[in-house]
Amino acid sequence: MHRSAAEGHRVLISAPYGNDATSVASLLNQHGYHTAICPALEDIADAIDADAGVILVTEEALRADLGPLHRALEAQPAWSDIPFVLLTGRQGGRTMGQETLRRRLPDSALNVVLLERPLSAESLTSAIASAMRARQKQFEIRDQLSDLTSERTQLSTLLDALPVGIAFINPDGATRLANPEYLRFLPTGVTPSRLADGEMRWEGYNPDGTRIGRDRFVTPRALSGETIQGIEFLHHPAGGDSIWTRVSGIPLRDGEGRVTGAISVIVDIDDQKRGQAALADAAQKLEALVAERTAELTDALARLEAEAEERVRAEEALRQSHKMEAVGQLTGGIAHDFNNMLTGITGAIDVLRRRIATGRLDDLERFMDAASNSAQRAAGLTARLLAFSRRQSLDSTPTDINTLVASLEDLIRRTMSERITVSTKLADDLPAAVVDRNQLENAVLNLAINARDAMPEGGTLLVETGFAQLADGDCASQPDIAPGDYITVTVSDTGIGMDAATLGKVFEPFFTTKPIGQGTGLGLSMVYGFVNQSKGCVKIHSEEGKGTAVSIFLPVAGSSAEPEKEAPAAVHHGDGETVLLVEDDASVRLLVCDVLGELGYKAVEAAEPYAAIRLLESGARFDLMITDVGLPSMNGRQLADIARQHLPDLPILFITAYAQNAETRADFLGANMQMIAKPFQMQMLASKINEMLE
Repeated sequence: MHRSAAEGHRVLISAPYGNDATSVASLLNQHGYHTAICPALEDIADAIDADAGVILVTEEALRADLGPLHRALEAQPAWSDIPFVLLTGRQGGRTMGQETLRRRLPDSALNVVLLERPLSAESLTSAIASAMRARQKQFEIRDQLSDLTSERTQLSTLLDALPVGIAFINPDGATRLANPEYLRFLPTGVTPSRLADGEMRWEGYNPDGTRIGRDRFVTPRALSGETIQGIEFLHHPAGGDSIWTRVSGIPLRDGEGRVTGAISVIVDIDDQKRGQAALADAAQKLEALVAERTAELTDALARLEAEAEERVRAEEALRQSHKMEAVGQLTGGIAHDFNNMLTGITGAIDVLRRRIATGRLDDLERFMDAASNSAQRAAGLTARLLAFSRRQSLDSTPTDINTLVASLEDLIRRTMSERITVSTKLADDLPAAVVDRNQLENAVLNLAINARDAMPEGGTLLVETGFAQLADGDCASQPDIAPGDYITVTVSDTGIGMDAATLGKVFEPFFTTKPIGQGTGLGLSMVYGFVNQSKGCVKIHSEEGKGTAVSIFLPVAGSSAEPEKEAPAAVHHGDGETVLLVEDDASVRLLVCDVLGELGYKAVEAAEPYAAIRLLESGARFDLMITDVGLPSMNGRQLADIARQHLPDLPILFITAYAQNAETRADFLGANMQMIAKPFQMQMLASKINEMLE
C-alpha cells in the first residue's frame, strides 16, 4: 500500500454534500492518509493546527463566509503556506472560470491546485501526494529555522558570557555583531581603524619598536586576508586608567576563498602585564637579595673553611699524638717481651760459650732448651704481629670446622682451671670453610685463654659452630665483607664481661686489661687481623657480670674439606742434589747452607736476585731453588717466574718472614711451589725439601 511522505499530518475535507466528503475520505484513508471531515469552512478554520497537512475543498463549499478561514490562515507562521486542493465542477451548463474560483479563496491561500470534476481516484491521490510533499518541505524548513534559532541563541549566550571581546566585521569595516566585552572597549562598535582618534586611543608597537599606524591595525589586515595572532595594544579609554589588551584578527572566507568579513578578538591582559611587571620587579629585588645573601654565605663559608682547616690541623696533630702514643705503647710492650726473650737466648748462648771454653760440657742441654724456648716465644710474638698487620702467610684450604674444634677440645680443657666447665656444641651438616687451620686453632686457643682469664672464680666456657647468612645490611659497617654464607665459631664465657668503653677498644693493638707483663694486647687484634685477612669478620657481644661471646665468621668453601696433613716424617738425607739458595740475609744464608750440606745436598748461594739469574743463564742444572720472598729489586715470586723460563720443571720452595705479597698462599703459589714461614726449625726445612724432591 502506498504511504504518504507526510504520514501523520491530516487532510482536512470540506464539502456541502456529506456523501461526497465521505467517499473522498474513504479513498484517502485507503492510501494511508489521516483525514478530518469539516462540513463548513468555519470547521476548517477551527481544525487548522500543527498537524494540518492539506485542505481539500469543493467549489460548493466556497459559497460560505470566508472570514474565519482568512483569519486562521493569517495567524499561521511565516514559513507556513498550507496547500489547497480545489475541486471544480460544471453548473448551469457552463464551466466556471478557474481564475474566478481561485479568487473566491482568501488572499492568504497562495498554494492552490485546481482539479476539475469528474476526476479519477488516481488523479485525486496524486494531487494530494504532491500537496503533502510540498507541505512536508515546509515542515523541514520550519525545523531548520528552529535549529538556526536555537544555534543563534546559543551563540548569543556564549558571546555574552565570554570574558573575551568578539566582533564580526563586514567587508566594509562596519561591525555586524559584537558581544558586551567587545563593546566595553568600543562602546559604539566602531573598530579602532575607523575611529578619528584611533591612534591615540590604541597604542601598539611593531617588533622593531616602531608605532603601529591605523593602516596596520588588526581589522584592516584581517579584511585583507591576513591572520593576526595577537598584537598587544595599550588602550586609553575616554575615562579611567589605560588597559593592556591583546588584539587578534581572523578573515572570513566564502566557498571560493573570497574574504567576506572578519572576526576581531580583544583580550584584557592588563592583570597579566602588571603581574609580569611586578614579577620582574620582585625578581630584580630577589636577585639583589640573593647576591647579598650569597656574599654573606661566601664570607661565612670562607670562615668555615678556615675553621675546618684549623680543625683538620688540630685533629691531625691529635692523631699524630695518639699514633706516637700507640707507637710508644708498641715499642714498650714489644721491647719488654723481646728483652725477656732475648735475655733467655743471649744469656744461654753466653753460658754455653763459657762452658765450652772451659771444657764443662755436662748439662749443656738445659741451656740449649732455654735458648730454644725463648726463640720460639719470640717467633710466636712475631706471628701475632704479622696477624695483626694482616701480613702473615695464610695456607687457606677447605676445612672441616667441626673436626678442628673437636680436636682442640682436650687441649682447651687442659688449659682451663678445675673450676671452669668446658663444652662444645657442633652444628649438624656443616659445610667446609676456607681458612688456614693452624691460624684458626691459634685464634680459638687465644679466645679460650681470654675466656679463662675472665672467669677467675670459675664458670662455663662454650665453643660452638654454626651457619649464618650475612645480608647487605649486615655488611654495611664492614665494606671488606661480602654478603653470603658463612661458618661461625663462637667462644663464649660466663665471666666478668666488659663495659661499653672497654668493648669499643678490644680490637685495638696493644690494648689489654691484664696487668703489665701478663699480656701484649695482641690477642684479639691478632684474631681480628687473621679473620679479616681470611675474608671473614669478628663480632663480639659482652655485658658486665654476664660474660662475653666472640664469634668468628668464615666464608663457606665451594668444595669439601681437604684431609689434614700428616706429621712430618723423619729427617731425610739427600744424595748430592744441587740446590740454588737465594737469600739476602747472610746469617740465614749461612745456617741454611750448613743444614743443606749436613743433609747431603750441594748448596749454590746467591745473595740477590740478579746473581741467581746469572747462575740460571749459565746453563747450570739445579734440582731445587730455595728463595726468600722479600728480596731487593724483585720479589721471590718474580724470580721464580724467571727461573721457570730456564728450568720449567724446577721445584721452588719459598721462605718468608713478612708476606706482604704472599698473604694467601693459594693465590701466590704456582705448580710445584711451596712455602714455609720464618723462623722455622731445620727439621721442617729438611722435611719440606724431601717432600718436594720426591
